[in-house]
Amino acid sequence: MIRQAIIPLAGHGTRLLPLTSVYAKELLPINGKAGLEYILEECVNAGIKEIIFIISKKKEIIKKYFYNDKFYKMIIKKKKDSRINAEYKKILKYKKMIKFVYQNNPEGTGDAVLKAKKKIKDKYFLMLLPDDLIIKRNCSKDMISIHYKKKCSVMASMRVNKKTVSRWGIYSKKFNINKNNFIINDVIEKPSIKSAPSNNAVIGRYILPKKIFTKLLNQKKGKGGEIHITDAIRKLIHDGEKFIGHNFKGKYLDCGSMKGYIKSSMEISKL
Repeated sequence: MIRQAIIPLAGHGTRLLPLTSVYAKELLPINGKAGLEYILEECVNAGIKEIIFIISKKKEIIKKYFYNDKFYKMIIKKKKDSRINAEYKKILKYKKMIKFVYQNNPEGTGDAVLKAKKKIKDKYFLMLLPDDLIIKRNCSKDMISIHYKKKCSVMASMRVNKKTVSRWGIYSKKFNINKNNFIINDVIEKPSIKSAPSNNAVIGRYILPKKIFTKLLNQKKGKGGEIHITDAIRKLIHDGEKFIGHNFKGKYLDCGSMKGYIKSSMEISKL
C-alpha cells in the first residue's frame, strides 16, 4: 500500500526572490490558493493518509499555516463567515494528516528524503516536489495504480525539447511497456545535449522503495555539492531494482521560477 507521501519544503526558493526573502514560496497564492494546497489535494485524492513535510527552522511559517487555530477561532467568532469556517475545517483536515521533519541545512533532495527515514513505515512511499504542479489529471493516482499492477517503483516523465535536456534529469530507456510507460535503464542528471540518452525528463513525482535509505546513508555529495536522490536511484537500478517511467497525461506547470509562477496562475484560472 502507498499510504505515505514526502514533500521536501526546506529549499530557499532563490528563483522567486525577492518574494521568498520574507515568505515561503510554497505558500504563495496561485489563483487565490496557496500553491502547496494543490499538492495536498493531489495526495488526498490519490488515497494518501499521511504526509511528511520536510521544512527548516527558517520556514516554520509553513507549520504556522496549519497550526494557527487561535487566529481562526477568533475570526470565526467575530465574523460568522461560512467561507472562513469552511477554510478552517479544510486546514484542520490537512493538519491531522501532516507530520513535520526538519532539514535545517538544505543539502539536496536526497538529504531531505533521508531526514524522513524514521517516519516511513511501508515498503514504498510517494514523493512530490512542490515546484512541479500537474493539473487536469492526478499523476500520483495514476502512478500508484501502475505500482499496484507492476509491484515496483514508478517515476513521472515528460518529453522536453532536446535543446533543454541539460536542465533536467534524463531517462535512459530499457524498453517501452506501452505508449505511456517504460522500463528505466538509467537516469542521467543534467547531461549535455550530445550525451543525453533521450529527451524524457524526470518530473517531481516518485514512488520509491524504503530500501533507498540504505543508499542515501552512504551517498556522497554530487553536482553542486548536494546529495541527489537521482544518484541513489541509479544505484538501486544498477543493483537490479525495477523502475518504471510514466509519461503522465496531465499538464505540467513549473511554479519554481517567476515566469512559471505567473504562468501557473493564468493556466489554473482557466480551469
